[in-house]
Amino acid sequence: MTGTAPDAPEGAPDAAVEPTTRPARPLRRTLASIVLTFELLIIFLAALVIWGLSREDGGPFGLPSWVPLAAGGVLILLALVTITLLRFEWAYVLGWALQVLILAAGLLNPAMYLVGAIFGGMWAYCMIVGARIDRARAAEAAPGTEPGKEPA
Repeated sequence: MTGTAPDAPEGAPDAAVEPTTRPARPLRRTLASIVLTFELLIIFLAALVIWGLSREDGGPFGLPSWVPLAAGGVLILLALVTITLLRFEWAYVLGWALQVLILAAGLLNPAMYLVGAIFGGMWAYCMIVGARIDRARAAEAAPGTEPGKEPA
């Protein structure tokens, strides 16, 4: 039993082999995916509310009553696509566009102005703070810097 751990079965690889480590996922991407995932639920519920209200009073702007459901479905798909593409820098622009569309849903139901403002603020905060923390982590990991010290 040479080269194996004492309690490892015969033919098992060496226990001293280090596992491969993946680079840390950027915090900005993690925060963006969290906000967009919560927005998926909010978009779904808002589409149902707007659809339910349009069935009583007629569609907003004279549109058929199914339009809020279709628009909600498109926004949900856009959010899902954005979540999967967050590894690309341009996907964050798509996230900003989604925030504007959610805010524009206030034209259909004024309560969506508040919802859009809340999630837009959360998105902006996560983008700013996440990028700041990612820059600090990159600076700490850079060769020639001491951990815990600010660069001059």
